[in-house]
Amino acid sequence: MGVRGSEVTIRAGRAGLLADLLVPAEPVGVVLFAHGSGSSRHSPRNLAVAHQLNRGGLGTVLVDLLTEAEEQVDGVTAELRFDIGLLAVRLAAVVDWLATERPFGAAPIGIFGASTGAAAALVAAAQRPDLVRAVVSRGGRPDLAGAALGQVRAATLLLVGGRDEQVIALNEQALSQLTAPAELRVIPGATHLFGEPGTLGQVAEAADDWFHGHLHAQSARP
Repeated sequence: MGVRGSEVTIRAGRAGLLADLLVPAEPVGVVLFAHGSGSSRHSPRNLAVAHQLNRGGLGTVLVDLLTEAEEQVDGVTAELRFDIGLLAVRLAAVVDWLATERPFGAAPIGIFGASTGAAAALVAAAQRPDLVRAVVSRGGRPDLAGAALGQVRAATLLLVGGRDEQVIALNEQALSQLTAPAELRVIPGATHLFGEPGTLGQVAEAADDWFHGHLHAQSARP
């Protein structure tokens, strides 16, 4: 299945966010990626997952949630990557853009979040319950979504490495606060970044199954 790539700038308030779109010929859904602490839309881990989703007919959007100037500041202070409110507002703006501009047609929307991006994904899902149908977290910090967890209506899959014990505990805490359909899966032998052989592939397969199960079967809003 052919996949068409393009780079776009998406407005989010006063910010212009750079994003890479990968569009299959007939997308059955679209997944927006929210990268983690200190990462970018060029994250090799997110790209690997995105390509797996593309092979299954899902479109993907990899976006930088901070501007170039903000990235320079964050590189010194590391404060903006933990500004979940800011990141969630930016994600919600991208969701609105997808629903309005429809570069993937009427394909239903999911979000894949890593590290702190997972918290922002869940807050954005809570803010756009009629648009975001599914969320997958990879080694995420969903606990940082706070009170928004109870407002999430999207089916949520939490993926954590078996050797990432502290993050497992934080995900268990978040899972107990989610009222939407949700599941926690532990990938045996994996550490936080899933660098061990085969572990990232398990993440990609689990995400692909989850999004197909919760996006593909649902019709998009008219």
